[in-house]
Amino acid sequence: MKTEEQLTQLVTKLKKAAGGNLLSVILYGSAATDEFHPEHSDLNVLCILRDLRSGELTKLGAASAWWAKRGHPAPLFFTPEELRHSADIFAIELLDIKAARRILYGEDVIASLDVPTDRHRMQVEREFRNNTLRLRQHYVLLGADSRKTLELMLSSISTFAALFRHALLALGEEPPTTKRATLDRAGLALGFDPAPFHTLLDIREGRKRRSEVDAQATFDKYLHAVVKATEEVDRRLASGGSI
Repeated sequence: MKTEEQLTQLVTKLKKAAGGNLLSVILYGSAATDEFHPEHSDLNVLCILRDLRSGELTKLGAASAWWAKRGHPAPLFFTPEELRHSADIFAIELLDIKAARRILYGEDVIASLDVPTDRHRMQVEREFRNNTLRLRQHYVLLGADSRKTLELMLSSISTFAALFRHALLALGEEPPTTKRATLDRAGLALGFDPAPFHTLLDIREGRKRRSEVDAQATFDKYLHAVVKATEEVDRRLASGGSI
């Protein structure tokens, strides 16, 4: 089943299950941009409902299970009040949704959402550090398996590309609109070589075969770039500096 057909069916199932309780269904992330790749990109969906007590959540179970069985992340559910109150906690996520979204049904509740920039800076620092630690943890468990190492990089590159975008925002610069241009600009700003990230994007986009890549050598450069960016973001944001 094609992507658009699945999205249409999901909205139909949610509307049938929730009725007038459903305010909006929003597709966000790379699926709402020209950089969507079916093999590597998720279909992320945000649902806004008036009431999310247990009885209303139960009604959404069948539609959510149907969606998850097709390999997609389960939809996120918020009330409008929860969304507003979460803006300071989920600053990165909500800024991403503001930047790339498509309204599948109902109101655009994101357009008027205010995201505090001071909390955003703190979250950028924390997420860089957390994801660098996770990258090391996962790599240690792979036992130098080149195939799994390559998959680790392919599965994590979207996270780091998003963090590079948010690092530029936190440092006062509007980032470019594409991943590749963002990587290049972040590399200049934070002092790392974006080459390994371009290699991984080449694989994702079908420009390069996995067999053409030395996974271990690429990971060495990839990890070095991530650590360099993490340290520079920490230094710049802690001192209140700019690019």
